[in-house]
Order: sequence, then C-alpha cells, then structure tokens
Amino acid sequence: MFTNIKLNTKISSKMSEIFGVCAVAAVVAVPTLYLVQRWAQGGQFKKDDVRIDGKVVVITGANTGIGRETALDLAKRGGRVYLACRDLTKADTARMEIIHQSGNKSVFTKHLDLTSFESIRKFVDEFKKCESKLHILINNAGVMAIPNRQTTKDGLEMQIGTNHFGHFLLTVLLLDTIKASAPARIINVSSLAHKFGKIHRDDLQLEKSYSRWGSYGQSKLANILFTRQLAKRLQGTNVTVNALHPGAVATELGRHLGILHYLALPMQSFVKTPKSGAQTSIMLAVDPDLDEVSGKYFVDCAVAAESKEAQCDDTAEWLWKTSKEITKLKAN
Repeated sequence: MFTNIKLNTKISSKMSEIFGVCAVAAVVAVPTLYLVQRWAQGGQFKKDDVRIDGKVVVITGANTGIGRETALDLAKRGGRVYLACRDLTKADTARMEIIHQSGNKSVFTKHLDLTSFESIRKFVDEFKKCESKLHILINNAGVMAIPNRQTTKDGLEMQIGTNHFGHFLLTVLLLDTIKASAPARIINVSSLAHKFGKIHRDDLQLEKSYSRWGSYGQSKLANILFTRQLAKRLQGTNVTVNALHPGAVATELGRHLGILHYLALPMQSFVKTPKSGAQTSIMLAVDPDLDEVSGKYFVDCAVAAESKEAQCDDTAEWLWKTSKEITKLKAN
C-alpha cells in the first residue's frame, strides 16, 4: 500500500513537472509566434489619411488576393475603381463586397482576359468609352508555376504571355489616356522570383526548355525590364512607373502547385495575408512622397535592389522591341 502511495506521489510529481514545462513553453511560444507572424507581414503603409477622391483606377486580377485588397483600400480612399478580371462572376461578387465595406459606389467590373490580345483591345475600347482619364493602372494579375507548358489564345507561352505580354499590350494601349491624366502612376506587380529568371532571347516562348519556375522567373524579370524601359520613355510626362515584389502571400496564385500547395498550409502563419501583401502596391499608388519616383523596384514598402539581369538596358530595349512586334503594336 505504501509502495503504491509513493509510486502515485512520484507520478503526480512527474506530471506536475511536465505540466510546468508545458506551461512555460506555452508562455514563451505564444508571444514568439505572434512576433514571428508580425514580422512575416512585412512593411505596412501607414498613411491612411491620403485620399484619391475622383481618381480613376484600373486593377487587373482584382477579384481576389492582393488585387482585391488593393481595390478595397483605394475604394476607401475615394477612388473610382475598375476591377479588370477574366471571371466576371467572381469580379461582381468582389465588387459588391468592396462597395459594402468601403461605402464607395464607384466600383465597377469589366471583362479582361490577359491571355487574349482581342480581349485586351476590347477592354481598352470599352474603358475609353466610359472614362477619359486613368490616374492609376495596377498590373496585378498573374499566373505562377504552371506544371506543363501551355499557350495563350495567341499561341504564346502562358506565363510570359499572361504576366508580361498581356500587361505590356494593355499598358501601351492605355498610355495616351494615362498621359492625359498626369500626374499618373503605373504599378507592375513582379516577384522576387525575377532573381532566378533569364530572358531567353533564342527561346523566349520556352519551346525547347520549359520548366515551371524557369518560365515564371522569366516572366517576372520581364515585368521589371518593362518597368525600366517604360520609365525612360515616360520621362518628362509626369507619369511614373514602378515594380514591386509583394512578398510570400497566401493567395490563389499557388493553385498550380498541387500537393505542394497543401503541404505548405501549416506554414500559412508565416506568410503574408493578402492585405499585407497589398501594402506596397497601395503605397506606390497613392503615397505623395513618390510623386517623382520612377523606374524603381520595391519590397516591403521600400526601394530594393533588382538582379543584375533586371538592370540590363540592352535586354530591356530588346524586350520592348520584341514585345511590340509580338503584340503587333506601332508604339515607339
């Protein structure tokens, strides 16, 4: 009997020690996890008082993720916001939510399929019938890490076709309206992935050497080279253009990752929310301190260094000429 009492006492003592250790671990882990989550959200744009009342905004891919959060923020600031999206059902749902949350009824949807030059031209024609000004263009939409090579409706490799050529055509077709609206801004959502990208001059459509990440990296590098070249061409117009990396964000962009997307779910606490991912886009769109800043690359609401490839003026010039040919544009 005494043996059992001693044994139970030892067990009770051991359990108390275990509970004590667990309690201490919890006390340490909870604030640590909170701080890590806060750190993961990156730079935040704090100027909530900046207004853009009456300014016309177009955001591609604005029905979800950071595009939707950007649209919501700019609507709250008084912007006249157009959600340019391929899926109009989702776009209309997002529009109603944004109107409800912002109290701004000047939020509109228009169909835009960046995989189709015909759709892009139709969007521009319809937009110009509705608006004579465009103060902020945010080229946000994109696709990432498509496993097997696919092509757009115009026969281009899907990732560079959507992420670069589609936005190139859209932007250049809207340039006359943007210039007439100066001061105006163009924002290109790129990615840190541009640093492992390369412009394959002899195989731009990656017919010989396709890989999901190589393709994505090339398309995101193209975004920055486009920004660099366009900034030069816009000098003296009072129109700025900048690129950004939004960070690792929990959005639908990872839908092509398959099982990797689900394996990464436990790490969601350590990536940005869509709202945090939108902060740099919002800053570039409205911050008065950036009125004369152009041709830069931003990360976490601050200027950052691009890769050496992204700073090559020769490649940027070549890509501009090639993009003009592919999209059948007469732009200089």
